[in-house]
Amino acid sequence: MPQICVGFEVHQPYRLNRLFAPAPKLKKKDLFDQYFDGLNKEILLRVAEKCYDPATKIILEKLDEGFACSFSLSGTLIEQLEKWSPDTLSLFEAVAQHRNTELISQTYYHSIASCFSDKTEFREQVKLHSDLMFDHFRVRPTIFENTEFTFNNDVAATVKDMDFAGIFTEGVDRILGWRSPNYVYECQGIPVMLRNTTLSDDIAFRFANRTWDMYPLTADTYAQWIASSPGDVINIFLDYETFGEHFWQETGIFDFLRSLPYELAQRGVEPVLPSQVVARNTPVGEIDVQETISWADLEKDTSAWMGNERQRTAFHAIQNAKTYAIDKPIWRYLQTSDHFYYMASKYGTCGEVHTYFSHHDAEDAFKTYMRVLADYESRNVRVMKNRKSAKTLRTLPPELAFHFAGPSGFIGHAAYNLDQFEEQLYIVPIDSISYHQEREDFYHWINDVLEDQKLAESIRGLRERHELTTAVKERRELLWSHLK
Repeated sequence: MPQICVGFEVHQPYRLNRLFAPAPKLKKKDLFDQYFDGLNKEILLRVAEKCYDPATKIILEKLDEGFACSFSLSGTLIEQLEKWSPDTLSLFEAVAQHRNTELISQTYYHSIASCFSDKTEFREQVKLHSDLMFDHFRVRPTIFENTEFTFNNDVAATVKDMDFAGIFTEGVDRILGWRSPNYVYECQGIPVMLRNTTLSDDIAFRFANRTWDMYPLTADTYAQWIASSPGDVINIFLDYETFGEHFWQETGIFDFLRSLPYELAQRGVEPVLPSQVVARNTPVGEIDVQETISWADLEKDTSAWMGNERQRTAFHAIQNAKTYAIDKPIWRYLQTSDHFYYMASKYGTCGEVHTYFSHHDAEDAFKTYMRVLADYESRNVRVMKNRKSAKTLRTLPPELAFHFAGPSGFIGHAAYNLDQFEEQLYIVPIDSISYHQEREDFYHWINDVLEDQKLAESIRGLRERHELTTAVKERRELLWSHLK
């Protein structure tokens, strides 16, 4: 009998305040409202009305009739539902308590923490999510799905070490080669369930596409595709917002959802839960995932969050901000993957998807993010033990970053902290270095902005790249040693 394992990812981020401006006298208790946008409540209520409420009522009805599915609910979603839509949260509680459903674990903040070199923060966020699931729903998930299915050997090994029974990721062709995603595999000793990309995206992206040769997609047609697919189990995983938010009710998406369980049953397709998949199916082989994969964009990698220089700057900055994380929740809210997704600079269909989800353009998203992070670190510098070193190493807002130039103007490189300044010194053209040293720009930025007179004096007058990098490197490492 063919099997289908259906899962839904349900997540809402706390979007940053597009109009954020530093307010030094603002009290700590008011920071959250200063950093994050009032638009969040409006969006949550809209999505609850259009998607969460009607879709979950349909799911509850179908669960009673024998359908089975799983949900991965982010911590930031649960927080917003508690504050602004408790009735919707009650619907999810009813789903979670049903015998035909299963909750899946993820990071509490739907974050990029698994990409950090040190997996400690990743582990802590997974535990926070597990505790949240127990507090709200009285269950501790045994199956894991990382943010946007981000996955590699290190993630697999870490999740295995946390005693999960299995993990989901994307059925990426370059990982599978000739093999099918419709089987259970193993990576680093943990069973891996692979999302069937084509069949999942037939709903998630192509359902309402009038130019698609299979439009309109009906439940009976889709059920037949599932029934005729070879393999042990077909894993279908979707953003829950597909139903009613991405595709409005007028497209027939709710009719499709309501009819699908019946059409599957008519063709002998058994709906199964993730824990049943790993319990029933012995892995048929191993997968080796050295380069990180995900379900995002056509590339199926991390380029959705770290594909351009802006995103990489923000990523390294938030990772280093752990040292300044006196208030850990704020630091963790800033790790949510959506912030980095909004900074993408992709074109074509992928670019259109990024634009659809973002509430401001890529450059503005980056500038807002860096302003908020810089303000957060600056506030915490005041209560740190070694304030002088912390101030020199802090992240800067765009207005205070060092923007490398040459005689003809800006050359496209910028440094938002001393770490990045050293990195840029290795790669910027030598004529840019000469240009800035002749004008004493490096001296004034380090002395006046970073407020490190000792370093400023030590690099004054240096002309050779290696002399500059050596002086900056030695000073930077010493300053960081003060904060360890």
